[in-house]
Amino acid sequence: MSDAPVATDVGGIAGDRLRSIIERIERLEEDKKGIADDIKDIYAEAKGVGFETKIIRAIVRLRKMEKNDRQEQDALLELYKAALGME
Repeated sequence: MSDAPVATDVGGIAGDRLRSIIERIERLEEDKKGIADDIKDIYAEAKGVGFETKIIRAIVRLRKMEKNDRQEQDALLELYKAALGME
């Protein structure tokens, strides 16, 4: 006799297929945690050599944006600052 799980249909759900999907998600979650830890280490390295990590995070966020969206955000920021007398 084999110890392999037996495919079961419970309420119309294929147990083996569901298990496979869940296990794939779990593996990706582990990978994601590893990547997040790597990113955290890089920020710690940057801080260790004197860089301001808040600014690096802001730059990373800005670089993800489309140029037009970034320009629009910059213009609104300047407008709001002017309205508050912060210029």
